[in-house]
Amino acid sequence: MFLLFEEAGKFMAGRVLSEAETSAQVELDSGKRVKVKAANFLLKFEKPTPAQFVLEAQALSQTIELELAWEFAPEEEFGFADLARDYFSLHATLSEQAGMLVRLFEAPHYFRRAGKGRFRKAPADIIALALAAIEKKKLIAQQTEQWVAELSQGSCPQPIRDQLYKILFKPDKNAPEYKAVVEASRATHLGPLELLIKAGAIDSPYQFHWKRFLLENFPRGVGFAKIDAPLIKDELPLSPARAFSVDDSATTEIDDALSVQGLGTGTVRLGIHIAAPGLAFQPGSAIDQLGRNRLSTVYMPGYKITMLPDEVVQNYTLMEGRDCPAVSLYVTLDEATLEIKSTETQLERVHIGANLRHDQLDAIVTTEWLEDPGFMHEMDPQPLQHKREQLSFLYRLANDLKAKREVVRGKPENFNRPDYNFKLVGNDGAEPQGTEQVQISTRQRGAPLDLIVSEAMILANSTWGSWMAELGVPGIYRSQASMLPGVKVRMGTRSLPHAGLGVKSYAWSSSPLRRYVDLVNQWQIIACARHGKTAALAAPFKPKDAELFSIISGFDAAYFAYNSFQGAMERFWTLKYVQQQGIVEIEATLFKDNLVRADHLPLVLPVMGAQGLPRGARVRVKLGDIDEVSLDVHGTVIERLDLPLETEAEIEADEEDDLTVAGPIAIAVDMSEPAADSLENGSNPAQAAADNPAP
Repeated sequence: MFLLFEEAGKFMAGRVLSEAETSAQVELDSGKRVKVKAANFLLKFEKPTPAQFVLEAQALSQTIELELAWEFAPEEEFGFADLARDYFSLHATLSEQAGMLVRLFEAPHYFRRAGKGRFRKAPADIIALALAAIEKKKLIAQQTEQWVAELSQGSCPQPIRDQLYKILFKPDKNAPEYKAVVEASRATHLGPLELLIKAGAIDSPYQFHWKRFLLENFPRGVGFAKIDAPLIKDELPLSPARAFSVDDSATTEIDDALSVQGLGTGTVRLGIHIAAPGLAFQPGSAIDQLGRNRLSTVYMPGYKITMLPDEVVQNYTLMEGRDCPAVSLYVTLDEATLEIKSTETQLERVHIGANLRHDQLDAIVTTEWLEDPGFMHEMDPQPLQHKREQLSFLYRLANDLKAKREVVRGKPENFNRPDYNFKLVGNDGAEPQGTEQVQISTRQRGAPLDLIVSEAMILANSTWGSWMAELGVPGIYRSQASMLPGVKVRMGTRSLPHAGLGVKSYAWSSSPLRRYVDLVNQWQIIACARHGKTAALAAPFKPKDAELFSIISGFDAAYFAYNSFQGAMERFWTLKYVQQQGIVEIEATLFKDNLVRADHLPLVLPVMGAQGLPRGARVRVKLGDIDEVSLDVHGTVIERLDLPLETEAEIEADEEDDLTVAGPIAIAVDMSEPAADSLENGSNPAQAAADNPAP
């Protein structure tokens, strides 16, 4: 005797060895013996063999027309044997009954299971929907097969082209477009990205990087909804100071300005004036939500995505010729010794007399021009002469502040590499297309105007950080326990020393128009200025406020993503420059294993042929093919130029920074304060060009 039974949703058959009231011992064709509960018995038969019986049932099941079987089926619950007798004949064979069982079991859209071997017919409207879904699935499968064939032959179907970035970076794994790429990738033994490149799916490498970044960070686009920028309603006193800012020409978010009063009197009053959006709107407001969502302005060559809408920025930016609301730090100094006697913070309006521009003045405001009153350039602009005495004092002060920080740091800051500026010809701030002509120029780190601004900002951020801590007002701080290798800068709510900068406390506060943590700290500083010793009670963020930790977490992630994208775009335009200029060889310095740093371009790349050369060796490198999608380029050493020029210590100081820009796509480049952030890796003193990074 043989038995057909159901086990774990499958039909099985075997020879009955023994049978009790509630179960039976059954031997399968494989020789395995199983215990089958009586509730799972479906059919008993004597011939043919179990394997042949199952095959016959499966063959018969395919001859059964589901629509006809559905018509024959009663409205109430029924058994498969009953429907077999109605469909075939009153004397339906056991094979026919088993065939009906298989057919019913595999057609849940027509027949719903109601128990072991029991079924109920589905309503007609449900069947219609199910059949439509089955037909749709069939058509999608056919379409997917067609797409796989096209991709395998080197052609990209338009629907896949339209979903390109989503498929690669945020895929819906059930979507047919994604499945087609996966299947074609398997069929061709190519990675998905390589497959799509060969199929011509990526028309523009630049757009590939840009749209990927938008998909991951700005899925709803970079535009702003219409919003009114509130005016500052406080009756702010007008400062007697006349301030000036120092930025690049393309900078629109002018956060900071400087003023000098009292020169020649023995006591000088230095003013560090920061734009004050924190006086206009509060945490939780509509504008605050915009800043909180973006957390920072995103910079890249030729373009930027601002943290706040331009109409908001223009309300609070420190534009020349205006009396601008500002949070001002006044530092009283001995003019001769530069000793700091006192500091105070004022909420006020400050007249901005000039917006000076790095790119226009760096060649004029040189060390010689600042230190020698009789020195004149041939093209010395007369309007700058009335600022000369102030700039000379500020330069002397900046060098003094830097020297004092270096004592605390325990080592000097080495400005041994230039910063690179990118200009896209004819771009004029519009969104780049990736085909523009690119110009790359250099600006030496630690240039006088850079140094003046950076030291003033470090002074402000460290002074305000300590002041908040003294008043018990929490802020967002950056700290570094030591300058030992591997000790990174951390963000937190506690005032701790920053070893890389050589200050006892450091809180970003000088860029509230383009960095959200600075705006948060400005709200806290405003509370300190208004309420003094009771500021902790009045500040928007209280000690151990969970919101501060949430902001830090979000900012860290966003800032890393933005920096990485900026670095990737700088690498893209560097490679584009190499192509446009027809550069096939470069001079470079070996700094680690097989990695070299170009001497005159912001480019790090792996090379062959560097075995046996010491670190710091200068070499000539022949460049290989450039991949604008992966941002990859390799080189081959063809000549040793001279003996190493850098000391081992200098190489180690640069090494960690260089590794972040050596590889394709994932490149981290700092975009914040010059000396302030440039020192934060503990070794390299100036990773960023200025507190006002070029847009």
